[in-house]
Amino acid sequence: MIQYLIIQLDDTSTSFCYYENSGKARRLIALDDLKAGIFFAMKENLSIQFVYPDYELPDEYKETIETIDHSKIVPVGCREEADVMVFNDWNTFLSFQLAPGQTYVLRTSKKDFFDKYLSLDCILQKIYRLNVVFTDIDDFTDVDFTIYKQVLQAISKMISACYAQGKNPQLNLLTDRIMLDRMNNCNAGWESITLAPDGKFYVCPAFYLEGEETAIGDLKKGLDIKNAQLYRLDYAPLCRICDAYQCKRCIYLNRKTTLEVNTPSHEQCVVSHLERNAARALLAVIRQSGSTCMNNVEIKEITYLDPLDIIKK
Repeated sequence: MIQYLIIQLDDTSTSFCYYENSGKARRLIALDDLKAGIFFAMKENLSIQFVYPDYELPDEYKETIETIDHSKIVPVGCREEADVMVFNDWNTFLSFQLAPGQTYVLRTSKKDFFDKYLSLDCILQKIYRLNVVFTDIDDFTDVDFTIYKQVLQAISKMISACYAQGKNPQLNLLTDRIMLDRMNNCNAGWESITLAPDGKFYVCPAFYLEGEETAIGDLKKGLDIKNAQLYRLDYAPLCRICDAYQCKRCIYLNRKTTLEVNTPSHEQCVVSHLERNAARALLAVIRQSGSTCMNNVEIKEITYLDPLDIIKK
């Protein structure tokens, strides 16, 4: 059931997920389409997330946006107040004056993350929440998996030190699994859809970037999602019995790497299970310190990193 409408305000609006938006030519959504999109959300009782470009919008757009409750996803260069602020490189991220109550997204390559993760030690002391998004997750190798496991162990020590000081930073790679008791995935096409600058609906912004042939409707005719059930968790045989609840199960990456919207790649599965196992170890450390938080959370020990490996056996 659709719950969220993402409105991409411009062709150059920031990516906040795995897809890359390298567009340079500005194309602002028509004001009438913006108003119609807001009306559609009101009519369908949808929460709106606006995705901003890095330039200031005209006043009439700002006024229209403020006519409805919403969240703003903005690139760091945008002057708008942000609910979520997106960084695309470490240098800008590390030099930015971070606010304690803010949610940040850091899009990074695996190499940069492995090289610079130690910088998170002081950052986790300051912030409310950080989402790390790997821009090349589909290129992870067995060597990368080994390194990632070690990096997660090191970051876990940083987080446990924060807890010992009474601080509770959220890092999607580790703390999300501890806090979740059910799958919390991408769910594009089922729980969220995107209104693009061309006035058409898409599964998510990544699909818009692939061309209008991937559109799933428009503002005049409404939604037309082919095989809509395939975007649902209960139609994903492996994912629906998995307990790596923090896995994004990115619909775009699924289709890109396996040609099926409901089947993640080996790389997505292994990365998510490494995070799951690291979260399990972190939870044990937090409890050993005498903390009584999350006493009702249980993450079972497992012997696999990709559920498909069990089926193969």
